[in-house]
Amino acid sequence: MWALAAALALSLALALPAAAQTPARPPAATLVADAVSIDAAGRLVAEGGVEVLYLGQRLRAARIVYDRRIDSLMLTGPVMLTDGAGNVLTGGDAVVSADLREGLIQSARLVLDRQLQIAANEVARIEGRYTRLSRAVASSCRVCAADETPLWEIRARRVVHDADERQIYFDDAQLRVAGLPVFWLPRLRMPDPTRTRATGFLMARVLTTSAIGVGVQVPYFIGLGDHRDLTLTPLLASSGAASLGLRYRQAFRTGRVTVEGAAGTDPLSPALRGYAAARGAFDLPRGTRLTFSLEGVSDRTYLSDYGLSGRDRLESWVEVLRVRRDRLAAGRTALFSSLRADEDNATLPALSVDAILRQRGDVPLIGGRFDAAAEVHAHFRASGADAVGRDAIRLGLSADWQRTWTLPGGLLASARAGVAGDVWRIMQDAAYPDPVAALTPMAAAELRWPLARGTQGGARETLEPVAQLAWSAPPAAGTVPNEDSILVEFDEGNLFAPSRYPGADRREGGLRLNLGLGWTRTAPGGWHMGALAGRILRLDGPGSFTAASGLGGTASDWLVAGFLTAPQGLRLQGRALVGDGAGVSRAELRLALDRPRFALATAWVWAAADAAENRPAPTSEAALDARWRIAGNWTAKAAGRFDFTADRATAAAVGLEFRNECLRLDLSVSRSFTAASSVGENTAVGVAVDFLGIGGMTGDQAAARACRR
Repeated sequence: MWALAAALALSLALALPAAAQTPARPPAATLVADAVSIDAAGRLVAEGGVEVLYLGQRLRAARIVYDRRIDSLMLTGPVMLTDGAGNVLTGGDAVVSADLREGLIQSARLVLDRQLQIAANEVARIEGRYTRLSRAVASSCRVCAADETPLWEIRARRVVHDADERQIYFDDAQLRVAGLPVFWLPRLRMPDPTRTRATGFLMARVLTTSAIGVGVQVPYFIGLGDHRDLTLTPLLASSGAASLGLRYRQAFRTGRVTVEGAAGTDPLSPALRGYAAARGAFDLPRGTRLTFSLEGVSDRTYLSDYGLSGRDRLESWVEVLRVRRDRLAAGRTALFSSLRADEDNATLPALSVDAILRQRGDVPLIGGRFDAAAEVHAHFRASGADAVGRDAIRLGLSADWQRTWTLPGGLLASARAGVAGDVWRIMQDAAYPDPVAALTPMAAAELRWPLARGTQGGARETLEPVAQLAWSAPPAAGTVPNEDSILVEFDEGNLFAPSRYPGADRREGGLRLNLGLGWTRTAPGGWHMGALAGRILRLDGPGSFTAASGLGGTASDWLVAGFLTAPQGLRLQGRALVGDGAGVSRAELRLALDRPRFALATAWVWAAADAAENRPAPTSEAALDARWRIAGNWTAKAAGRFDFTADRATAAAVGLEFRNECLRLDLSVSRSFTAASSVGENTAVGVAVDFLGIGGMTGDQAAARACRR
């Protein structure tokens, strides 16, 4: 058998003089067959499992006859031709050239990238580049013998596939859904499944909002080379609103940039309305990273009116960052803009500038590690009025040393000492002196005793008690305005931190004893759980925190936290601040469950009223995000937020998605509810339809149509 195959390969190579005698001498074809003969006319006849391999192409047929006089192959079907790029051409009897670049196949089917299939009465292969199909039907849907009507199909008098440009051209094209004609076009062009970027129209979108009514968007994508593209999106709505959106993207050797926006008119305002945004990231020399995000909007309600976003504040920023093993250098400039009706941008600290340089290293002689930092922060308001137009600049220098020792019995002891110096300039506020300087030394000693054991079932448990004695001398209260440390958090991350304040406007001071007990358990099968309890005892006074923060008084509330990660995608996390009288000042609970058929993520937050944090009433809010795969192709989605204090929903959304190997249909309804500080209520209805299997949009093969036998 193999000797015969080798002989046939050699005979076919000799039988192709036109290809073999070209100046470049392309490689000879290889033929494998069960039997070969020469008929009376001098033609080479190969039969039984015939395969021809030539320049990455593979041709299979039941019988091949090679006629040297016309340098062509006559094939007896079934015939299959593959090109090595995932494209397959099958059919009945065929006649092709010896180099497989020209040919004619009867009753053929072309499959592109194992997704889009085109069936035709006749297929012609031209110049090795074009495939022309007559009276064709194209679809990426699976077709069953019992039901030959695909979910969607394009029927055309002629279809041409350009393999070099990776484009498909349809003449006299008709789109059918479930066998019913939807629309007709004299000419239609679309990219084949292997091409993800091609100039042309994208799928239309239908959007309905309370403000603009029913709108239709028809994006047009323009490829500007391999590294740039532009998408224009006109919008027409039933209310008379009309706008043009654009998105420009460009990739560079060291980064990328995206610019997008929209502008138009509507009955809601006599002026031109719109928004603009730009974002990007670049790698600069010496390991430096530049990132930026800029955004602006014509008015407070534009984003919600057009269903673009529910945000009530915008932030534009530029950041430069360089990180090394022992050094950090960063600079950031940010501009904030509020869309809330009850906030005045002129009196908000809209412009913020920050810079930091941090150095770490080993300390000679005494051992341990040091951390030194220099920081600059400034924020400015547009208003020039006293107090409400206050501006501030802060320069901070800090140095910190820390060392850990291992004592007998596995006890871990550590010591820490440092100092921070700050200089403020307070401008446009007569209530504060200018300038202000403060020096804050701190010291801490800590003992940890990690105790570990293994169980007979293979689990591993760790119990770790921690005691830390800390002291620091804060600046006098009220010396500088508190604008960066208003929202105080007390959690596992800062139980043993030098200060619980999030910013440098306030520093925690006094002598205090920080106590904690942590426990973790890791078991076979994916079980992982842990718990922590901790408290802060102040030894020289009540401190300066509010009672609602959980840190007030000579003894803080108990911090109780725990987590659980279980098999089958279950994750649970919670924490609470509990007082001596069992009162809860803050609590939060998060639950997530991720399964193949359904997923659930929910969270609940409670916080007591605190005027110092601009929270005159308690906060109790829950959020939900869920999906459920109803059937093999249908998925229901729901999301929402509910304010228990106000006894009303703040946002709600439901959706239904259908997805299989060839189609994605997404229906959604969302509603945002108005509040005193929000940008306004709005209801949005969205309809999105994507035909999968073309233009790089792949379908869900796991949910493909199942054929009955």
